[in-house]
Amino acid sequence: MTQSKMLESLYFDGKYQLASGEQLELRNPADGGSLGSFAEADPNDVDAAVQSAKAALPGWSASTPAERSAVLLRWAQELSSRAEELAQLESAQTGKPIRLAREFDVPGTIDNTEFFAGAARQLGGLAAGEYSAQHTSMVRREAIGVVGSIAPWNYPLQMAAWKVLPAIAAGNTIVLKPSELTPGTTLAFAEAATAAGLPNGVFNVVAGRGLGTGEALVSHPDVAMTSFTGSTAVGRKIMELASAGGKRVHLELGGKAPMLVFEDADLEAAAQGAVAGSMINAGQDCTAVTRAYLHVSLIDRFIERVSELLAKLRIGDPLNPDTDLGSLISVRHRDRVAGFVDRAVAAGAVLHTGGRVPEGTPSAAAYYSPTLLSGATQDSELVQQEIFGPVLVVLPFESEDQAIRLANDTPFGLAASVWTKDVARAMRTSSAIQAGCVWVNDHIPIISEMPHGGYKASGFGKDMSVFSLEEYTNLKHVMIEREGQAVKAWHRTVFSNPAR
Repeated sequence: MTQSKMLESLYFDGKYQLASGEQLELRNPADGGSLGSFAEADPNDVDAAVQSAKAALPGWSASTPAERSAVLLRWAQELSSRAEELAQLESAQTGKPIRLAREFDVPGTIDNTEFFAGAARQLGGLAAGEYSAQHTSMVRREAIGVVGSIAPWNYPLQMAAWKVLPAIAAGNTIVLKPSELTPGTTLAFAEAATAAGLPNGVFNVVAGRGLGTGEALVSHPDVAMTSFTGSTAVGRKIMELASAGGKRVHLELGGKAPMLVFEDADLEAAAQGAVAGSMINAGQDCTAVTRAYLHVSLIDRFIERVSELLAKLRIGDPLNPDTDLGSLISVRHRDRVAGFVDRAVAAGAVLHTGGRVPEGTPSAAAYYSPTLLSGATQDSELVQQEIFGPVLVVLPFESEDQAIRLANDTPFGLAASVWTKDVARAMRTSSAIQAGCVWVNDHIPIISEMPHGGYKASGFGKDMSVFSLEEYTNLKHVMIEREGQAVKAWHRTVFSNPAR
């Protein structure tokens, strides 16, 4: 995708369009360099994209599962042919290491597309049956209509796929708003869909800020459903806007994932998992490890080993394949992360490593050192609030019951992990933890076949897997009278002599 196309912030009717809103600057957060500017979509632009989706809905929803599947398979092939282009663009707009984009973001998106090509042909309802002696019932699963979705900036390509693929596999059409910080790969994703033969108007993109573009999309009267991934605070605002129109809402919100390391755990595996699980994407991952609860007998050795591993991470140019940790999304966000750490240390937390901008970092670059702390209290903001950066806090526990209580003691419930060699304990704790995903002796892997979504303030609804198709379909009960009688027995409940 060329930079000139990146500057066109709209994609509908199967082609790029120029928007008419305010000009926004795009910057590479790793060096502050300009990636160009674009005009954000104003309410008229949003309306045009929604009308494109609305016009495409009757034909697309009437297409057969096999027809939708064939398009998705070609789309996956098109994405494969553009894999390096997509990885380069994803790295440039987010500051993430090119290795992460090449080995996780892009392959994950292709795999998701292939998965939903198959899932599109498994969109079944309940088989016909007689649940009343005089009737045959069946359950149909049907498209909802035009979906208006909003995706975040941390995994722009993958999150776009998580929104778009189940929606269109189920026969809906969609208008997606990517983050105004990272529209490039979402637009490229839509371009690849058109090249693969997706009918014009089925997938449309409007780029812009939440205030303005996002609100216009969620509030549009022809949008039947909203799917949002982002912060809990914004998710609540989305619910307010959608409730005015009685629209369905699907939310994947913040996280504060704990890992529970019991006294029998493989300490080296737990340390390796803690570093990988907390530092992926510079910690800008809603499922990243943020709270490491250690049995008191292990805590000192764990801190020592994790500190050693964090010191080995290579921070630098995201386009260097040897870079482990890229930049955060912006200097503003980096300063927010730093504020959490500075306040925690001032309140008495112990800083073991990191907690600063790396030496020699240009003022316009958004780097922050991998950070490990201990000594924070359970009720501190460091433990309770989502930081969304390369920050891990270590806390002690003495018993299994206490570990579970502490793990559940935040507003969030998106992900968690348990580290133990005891199968019975793994079963007990994974059941007791209030989170949508619990790993045992690992933390972070996701697969297309399994659902992703949260409990509590982490939202509701599922991404990925066949379960996500339920979010994007309406169930319809069809009940057919099978005896051909004009007068039914139940008519007696309305009048005493049905034959008259």
